Amino acid sequence: QVQLVESGGGLVQAGGSLRLSCAASGSIFSIGVMGWYRQAPGKKRELVAIMTDYGRSNYADSVKGRFTISRDNAKKTVYLQMNGLKLEDTAVYYCNAAQLRLRGGVPSSDLWGQGTQVTVSS
Repeated sequence: QVQLVESGGGLVQAGGSLRLSCAASGSIFSIGVMGWYRQAPGKKRELVAIMTDYGRSNYADSVKGRFTISRDNAKKTVYLQMNGLKLEDTAVYYCNAAQLRLRGGVPSSDLWGQGTQVTVSS
């Protein structure tokens, strides 16, 4: 069974930092894109940051300069370092893995993690 397991969410004061981690497990051969999305109450899920397997990244304008995405392809893990957190960063953060290939070269649909809550207080 392939899955994504997230960790690292929590409660932090405005201006603080958190680091999210997401590890993929199961019979996965490769993951083309890994990244983070978030969904605040009453809002649609939005992209936060994504990174390709060759290191190209893309960020939402709202987090540029504050958040940094990184990944370890060998460990099939993606990280999100969040600095300078703001109240508006409060949301459930979801890990995503896209362009997957399972062992044997079989393509797979996207994976989503279960979500981890990030709450920023004043």
